[in-house]
Amino acid sequence: MLTPNASVGPGTRIEYRLRLHGIPLRWRSRISDWDPPRRFVDVQERGPYRLWRHEHVFERREGGTLVRDRVEYAVPGGWVVDRLFVRRDLARIFEYRSRALQELFGA
Repeated sequence: MLTPNASVGPGTRIEYRLRLHGIPLRWRSRISDWDPPRRFVDVQERGPYRLWRHEHVFERREGGTLVRDRVEYAVPGGWVVDRLFVRRDLARIFEYRSRALQELFGA
């Protein structure tokens, strides 16, 4: 992340530098919706996708919090690129995040 010590809220912009299949990219997202502690939405302003909208939803459950994600996206190259690369990448990213949250906060 290139945005140091960002305080997150409506309109916050966050700059990232990442590698996608070895290709260095810059990504800028903006918090478009902010409703703590229930949800927030980030949208891509600049990055590898034609469209990226990621809603983070937090639901109180007995003994903890359920974290859900809703992602809408479109990629250059359409369904072929999506099927060959993007779906698998996103599945790995969210599986990693799920494991990290479980390690940090418990099952």
